[in-house]
Amino acid sequence: MTQDLLQAAASGDYGALGRLEKIAAADPEALTGHLHQMLDLGLLWPPSLYRAAADDVVHRVIDQIDSGQPPAHLNHLLLILAHTRDPLAEASLRRWQLTPPPGMEQLHVGPLTYAEQGGWTLLPDGTRRELCAPIAYQLVMKATSNAAEGPTCPWCDSPLWTIIDLTTDEPAAAEVLAHAGWQGRLRITTCFLCACHTTLYSKVTPDGDSTWAPHNAPPSYLQRSTEDPPPLMATIGERRATRYQASAWDRGGSTLGGHPQWIQDAEHADCATCGQPMDYIGLVGGADLDDLGEGAYYLQLHAPCGVAAVCYQQS
Repeated sequence: MTQDLLQAAASGDYGALGRLEKIAAADPEALTGHLHQMLDLGLLWPPSLYRAAADDVVHRVIDQIDSGQPPAHLNHLLLILAHTRDPLAEASLRRWQLTPPPGMEQLHVGPLTYAEQGGWTLLPDGTRRELCAPIAYQLVMKATSNAAEGPTCPWCDSPLWTIIDLTTDEPAAAEVLAHAGWQGRLRITTCFLCACHTTLYSKVTPDGDSTWAPHNAPPSYLQRSTEDPPPLMATIGERRATRYQASAWDRGGSTLGGHPQWIQDAEHADCATCGQPMDYIGLVGGADLDDLGEGAYYLQLHAPCGVAAVCYQQS
């Protein structure tokens, strides 16, 4: 079956490609024995298919980059290395940051920027930092009342939406938030409408306070209509089998922790206070909010600065 899926995906069958992506999410090692064939077929996307690549595959990708690749292939190969999270890949990205490989001048970012696509980054001192939790739980949407008397969005006057309310007194929340260094209650509020147009920041404290951040700046194309947020809030459900099973498309795909399924490029927001990339906390998919099922909200946190962020992506 896998062979048929590979051939179909390499021929442009998006359905087959989607099935391969779900196989890799449920069992990252399921495709390990096929990765050399995938490289031979030119099946380089999505890079998440290569998460469990062994050293021989990583070496082959590095050699291809060093030998010079067309920019489109170079972009995909760098993404593959970032998703392998392999020490060899990290060493090469560090090397290329100082001595760029052929064709790098035609891409828009430096080699180390690709690390964020794989869920990690380097601190200013060169230390590796993980941006995603190693475990994940399903997020289940529960009905909640909109606080009509509560705070409203300063831009559109819509009631602010409590998208999630956690406490590390719950073992599952403590597991997920440990990588971010957060302890206490974490309540993230945002504007359901305006978050669709720009990343929105909030100041958060361990007692559950969440306030509109002064760093937020409205874009020129901001829609000014008013709308109540969905009467729903994400709550913790069952543990996911792997950390890669979030879905930005499917009902039931909302997930706390683990790695996000980005609809577009990875979008780890920079902390509005210190500028460091923020930790990914979870994903709330549009399919879990209403019947239209459009887009996904990505929740992020930088615990040292007490800053949370919500960004939105759609196709």
